[in-house]
Amino acid sequence: MQPTIHIAQHATESMLFFVLLQLTLIVLAARVGGEIAVRLGQTAAVGEIVVGILLGPSLLGLLAPRAFHAIFLSIPPAPLQMLSQIGLILLMFQIGLEFDFGHLRSGRNRRAVLWVGLASMVAPFALGAAWGWVAAPELSPQAGRVASALFVATAFSITALPILGRILMDFNLTRTPLGVIAISAAAINDVAGWLLLALVTTLTLSHFDAASFAIKVALVLGFMLLWMFGLRPLMRRIVHRFQAAGRDLPPHLLGIVLAAIFASGMATYQIGIFAIFGGFMMGVILHDETRFVRAWNDQVSPFVLVFFLPIFFTYTGLRTDIGGLASAALWAWCAALVLLATLGKFGAAYLAARICGMSRPEAGIMGALMNTRALMELIVINVGYDLGAISRPVFTMLVIMAIFSTILTAPLLRLWLPRAGYALPAPTDMPAASPQA
Repeated sequence: MQPTIHIAQHATESMLFFVLLQLTLIVLAARVGGEIAVRLGQTAAVGEIVVGILLGPSLLGLLAPRAFHAIFLSIPPAPLQMLSQIGLILLMFQIGLEFDFGHLRSGRNRRAVLWVGLASMVAPFALGAAWGWVAAPELSPQAGRVASALFVATAFSITALPILGRILMDFNLTRTPLGVIAISAAAINDVAGWLLLALVTTLTLSHFDAASFAIKVALVLGFMLLWMFGLRPLMRRIVHRFQAAGRDLPPHLLGIVLAAIFASGMATYQIGIFAIFGGFMMGVILHDETRFVRAWNDQVSPFVLVFFLPIFFTYTGLRTDIGGLASAALWAWCAALVLLATLGKFGAAYLAARICGMSRPEAGIMGALMNTRALMELIVINVGYDLGAISRPVFTMLVIMAIFSTILTAPLLRLWLPRAGYALPAPTDMPAASPQA
């Protein structure tokens, strides 16, 4: 019995050693990558995304395969995966806290949310379906043409809600009408995207049930109403009761809020959409608790953004190999994919914003924001790849598209924000524009 215990303890210590090694490398690399990105006029998030990709097989695995294997493949990926998902849920909570949804009382703004959200979903989906249908016989011959087209279309349609929120914080847009319209449209877009992913997955597996899918939509709407009109008053009373003693964020209140965030994530998971949406909704219902928001940003937010978020980027990068495109023909397909995805998202959001009365610079800002995909779409394409609906080259093309669309956002914002009457944060102040870095 004693030798067995000793072996188990040794295995645990060995796993802990490699997890700590991974975390040390990830945290330091993310800070360096974020600083370089800021000096190049990008947001810190872009640098962290790129560093996450470079720590994977795309660079480290290529240049130093033994070191890559020793650091990241010596133990199962489960510890890193769980930490990345916890960090993402907490980030989504912070994003929900940062937004002043009072701007949506304006009928003009509500109309803009609806039009921008709908247009930036439908147009990319149509273009993605067309590209996937044409490309499937050559690039994904192992898959059914319909399944391949649907997964590419869904990937085109996704907006990266966490990264969009992070960029809005960097540019001090979280409490402006443009920022609130963008994050609200993106939230609608993402919920529709996750439901669409569930639909496409069930269609691919030939187990689609219209009744169960309709129930899932109803459950999502019911969750949002329950959280807004049921849980929100309760959480506000709890916050005020604990703050009555004079402290903005006492330990007991922090514990209750963290438990509520995780319970909210579990609720959305059980409904059938991703747990991150539960974290976002918890932030939304507390966004106007000024004392609590300020205390969270001062005491908790920096740790989430310095420790947890880079883990998510790195874990995603470990599954990405950009070196998979080995011919001019594949790069031509990739260029077409990136062009269509950008035209679909940016163009549709721009036109919808103009229809709703926004100026050209404002519409350009809206198009750039909605075109931000980052790595959230990897959830979609990983499902598609695991089901055999898309090939490895198509997977890689979609990763490149996600990175390109995110890198494009900051230069376009710097171009159009002054024209729309918004002040730009100084490049050296970008990481400190919000409580994130």
